[in-house]
Amino acid sequence: MDGVIDPQGRDIWIRSTVRAPADDLPRALYLVGVAASEAWLNGARLGANGRPGPDAARETPGRYQAAIPVRDSLWRPGPNELVVRLSSFHGGARLDYPMGAVTIARYPYPARFAIFAVMLVAAGALLAATFGFGVIHAIRRTGSSLALAGLAGAAALQAVLESLRTLIAYPYPLHIWRLGGIWLLAAAFAILLVNYVATRFWGTARREAVALALVVVSASIFAPGFDQKTGWALTLGVAMAAIVTAVGVRRKRNGARLTLAYLLVFLAVAVAYPEWLVDLSYFVLAACLVLPLLMSEVIRLGRDDSSREAALTRAASRPDRLTVASARGVELVPISQIAAVVGADDYVELRLIGGRVVLHAARLDRLEAALAPGFLRIHRSALVNLAHLRALERDNGRYRACLTEGQPLPVSRSRLAALRDALDDAFATAPAAPNP
Repeated sequence: MDGVIDPQGRDIWIRSTVRAPADDLPRALYLVGVAASEAWLNGARLGANGRPGPDAARETPGRYQAAIPVRDSLWRPGPNELVVRLSSFHGGARLDYPMGAVTIARYPYPARFAIFAVMLVAAGALLAATFGFGVIHAIRRTGSSLALAGLAGAAALQAVLESLRTLIAYPYPLHIWRLGGIWLLAAAFAILLVNYVATRFWGTARREAVALALVVVSASIFAPGFDQKTGWALTLGVAMAAIVTAVGVRRKRNGARLTLAYLLVFLAVAVAYPEWLVDLSYFVLAACLVLPLLMSEVIRLGRDDSSREAALTRAASRPDRLTVASARGVELVPISQIAAVVGADDYVELRLIGGRVVLHAARLDRLEAALAPGFLRIHRSALVNLAHLRALERDNGRYRACLTEGQPLPVSRSRLAALRDALDDAFATAPAAPNP
């Protein structure tokens, strides 16, 4: 039974001589692979996993993993004849190693509960990190939190797929999809990792780094065997992330040294114990990478909230300034410097004198009440500072308000009369020009 057993697209029979066990412990025939199977020991039928057949129409797919108990009464002293029939016509893409095991061993097979428990803990930590970064992104809309949520989510989903064989006895045609999903998630993790470190430590080359990572990581699909494909995708991605982070160390970016040290540990473990990378160490290392980042992000947001509260307290004694809340913090903007306020979904754009635009996390309706009477609503999505209103002009049947600087803003017909009254009042109160 040694070597590669390949039933893909075939209906094959295997005959092997096995020795009777020397003890009375129960035994089972373990069949792991993309095949339907049926087995006999010394001419007596042991059982079947699905129903093998000469073609797809006459084959009933079995489970990817099956254990068929061997009755003690079937053993003979000395050599015993084991016959196994295998067929695989529903597997999809062709695998280099379609059968992981065709062997008789102790029943039940010793389970690796410790490894499974560690993987579940790592998966839980990664899912918690995904949720945490997702909440942070919903609150602050920061690109780094979204990238880290994707990073943790990809690793968590891969851990779930890796554990699927232990959790569910799925039919073998699903196996190729499971393997493809594992490789895709590993590739996504690798590319998102490069994107994150490039954004943080080498922003000017982020697009080039991500584009190169897409090419390099995608090339891992040509490696033989899906475990090697997945391992190469992770290793190449982490190696590229380490190179980008090294540039950040050279540029003395904050946090680059610690990140580089961790990525090098990641690579060292991957190279020293490649057999553990896909099954265990990757998930532990990924969890140990994102959880400290989540903690530091929560601490940073707490400090931002403290500074925001302090700024709001200072703003209470400055009625001539608008407290502007954004993803970057709090800023006190002089109201006299605001030429116009333009709505942008759940935010508004404050268009300031000098051409600067500030994004403010507020609704236009609330600002209209807060800034009155110095500001006038001229459109459902625009307020103008009357002090900077210069003229009203007509263009192709539509009216536009011209300010002392910046682009004209549209005026709705329902608010045209109010704007004309405001202009008349401004001209009536303006000082007369001196006689020459």
